[in-house]
Amino acid sequence: MGKNKLRKFAEMETFPNVIQCSAGETPDLNIPHSIAGNWNSTFFHNNNPIVLELGCGRGEYTVGLAQLFPNKNFIGIDIKGARIWTGAKQAIQLQLRNVGFLRTNIEFLTRFFSHDEIEEIWITFPDPQMKKATKRLTSTFFCNRYQQILKDGGIINLKTDSPFLYKYTHEMVSVNCFPVIADTDDLYHSVLTDNILNLKTHYERQWLDRGMTIKYISFRLPHRQQYEEPNIEIEKDTYRSYGRNYHVKDE
Repeated sequence: MGKNKLRKFAEMETFPNVIQCSAGETPDLNIPHSIAGNWNSTFFHNNNPIVLELGCGRGEYTVGLAQLFPNKNFIGIDIKGARIWTGAKQAIQLQLRNVGFLRTNIEFLTRFFSHDEIEEIWITFPDPQMKKATKRLTSTFFCNRYQQILKDGGIINLKTDSPFLYKYTHEMVSVNCFPVIADTDDLYHSVLTDNILNLKTHYERQWLDRGMTIKYISFRLPHRQQYEEPNIEIEKDTYRSYGRNYHVKDE
C-alpha cells in the first residue's frame, strides 16, 4: 500500500465525520453496531431526515446534497477509504455538520442502521454487475436490505451511464409496481434537470465528455414480504463502467 493511502487512512482515524470498518471485516449482521438507531442523537445531534449515498466514491454527491439541503443529514457509504477521505476532508473544510461517511460494504447496511431510520437513498454510477443479479444495487437482494432501514415508501434514486442497469431497474420497478417519481433515459435533454440532478460526480463528467447519456429513475419502495426479480434478457453494455473504452467480449 502506498504511503499516500496510509497517510489518508491514518488521518481519517481522526475525522469526527467518519465511521470505519476494515475492508476485510465480515461482521455478524445479527449484532448491530452501536451507531444503529443513534445517527440522529449521537452523530448529527438533530432530528433531521437522513439520506444515504451508496458507493459514494469521493463523496461529490454527498457533500453537494448537504450544501443544498442543510435541514437534512447525508451519509456517504463506500468500502474504499482513500476515496472517502476526499469527501470527508472537504466536508470538514466546509464546516458541514450534516455530513457523515461510513466505510463498509453495502451488504452490511442493516448492521449500521435501524428500522425506518433512513428517508432516501441515492445510488450514483454503480458497477452495473451484468453477470450476477444479486450484486446489482437495485436487485431484490438489496431492496430486501433497503426496506429494513428505509421508511415505508422511502425514495430510491438511481443515476447511471449504463443502459443495462437502467433497463434492469426499469423492469424491477415495473414488475413490482413501485410508484415512479421520475424516469428518463437522457437526463440532460429532459425536463427533469434541477439543482439536485445537476450535481455531477467525477465519473459522470467523464461519461458526459465521451458523449454518453445519463439515465435517471426515482421510485418509492413499499415494504413487502418479498420482491419479484425481473425475468427478462437484457442486452449487455458494449463497455464497462469501470474500464474506459473497454468493450465486452462475446461470452
